[in-house]
Amino acid sequence: MSGPNVLEVRGLSARIAGQEVVHDVSFEVPAAGVTAVLGRNGVGKTSTLRAVLGLVERSGEVLLDGVRVDGERTDRIVRRGVGYVPEDREVFAGLTVAENLRLAHRAGPGGTTAEHRALVDALFPDLATRAAQRAGTLSGGQQQMVSLARALLNDNRILLVDEPTKGLAPRIVGEVAEALAAAARTVPILLVEQNLQVVERLADRVVVIDAGRVVHTGPARDLLDDADLLQRLLGVHAETEAAR
Repeated sequence: MSGPNVLEVRGLSARIAGQEVVHDVSFEVPAAGVTAVLGRNGVGKTSTLRAVLGLVERSGEVLLDGVRVDGERTDRIVRRGVGYVPEDREVFAGLTVAENLRLAHRAGPGGTTAEHRALVDALFPDLATRAAQRAGTLSGGQQQMVSLARALLNDNRILLVDEPTKGLAPRIVGEVAEALAAAARTVPILLVEQNLQVVERLADRVVVIDAGRVVHTGPARDLLDDADLLQRLLGVHAETEAAR
């Protein structure tokens, strides 16, 4: 993969507790913009992201900038420049905001830079005023900002972002989408998202998963403009949200 793709997934399967939940999944993520992963509830979207990172048992090929990484540990994949924003934020509740961000710092190539720190400060000014506050006392939206900031501190080749607007108030959803749009101008994003309005705003391409298999890939606009395809693949109408 020496062309325009930063990530390529070939024949990826994943098992959790002995059960195969992702089956022979293949897709590509271009080296710019946002690729959204869509699908009904429980079809394997989160498991696909976790399999890319090696957080679950997997088989198949994962290539980052043309180099196979599927045989590597998760920490080595991360050091190659893969940022991860997990579902449900997963901040360190007992640590302060500043300590959460400090733990995310990476040294060396692909690590934290002054430029990326400036981006985080510009996107999330509220975090500076809450630096000494324990992350567990933040609102859900504030915790999501911490989770996004941790990934954006480093000079990543790609961000894997899982359900960033889940459970957030509409105003906060808009703020998160705005932050992701700004981030996407500097780093490609593979995004699992349930809100079609956010997908419409951010995504250039989509990958639709059903029952652990890829059933559609293509430009986001082609899917969002086709009411029949939306209904068939996601079980939603154009004005509703895509199921998780």
